[in-house]
Order: sequence, then structure tokens, then C-alpha cells
Amino acid sequence: MSTASNQLPETGFLRLPQIIGNKKTNTPALIPISRTSFINGVNSGKYPKPVKLGVRSVAWKVEDIRALICQLGGAA
Repeated sequence: MSTASNQLPETGFLRLPQIIGNKKTNTPALIPISRTSFINGVNSGKYPKPVKLGVRSVAWKVEDIRALICQLGGAA
């Protein structure tokens, strides 16, 4: 199990930089792919759809990302 996945809360929301990582803020990636690849996966149905939090704000349910990590072969 990776350290980042150990620190996931049981419920809540994750923003995209928390999922794919952010080098500027030293946020480790839970799913190490590019932003474009992740968004394309969301649009194709391979990855979970986000939840709209506001007019210009979306996030993903922790439960959905945890399930995706398990599906991709990691442990969350």
C-alpha cells in the first residue's frame, strides 16, 4: 500500500491535483497519469465522473477513487 493511499479519508472529495499529483506543491500522485489522460478517461467512462461543487469547481468522491485504485491493481 502506498503512503498516499493510506492517508485517504473514508469519505469526502478529492480535487484533481490530489488524484494525479502536483509537482509544484509536492503532492504525490494516487494515480500517476497526466491530467489529459485522466480527463480523457473520465470522458470515455473508464474513470469515475466528478461531482460538481460549484460553478467552476468539481471533485471526485474518495470512495470512487479508492475503488478505481483497486481496479487498476493498487491497494487503497
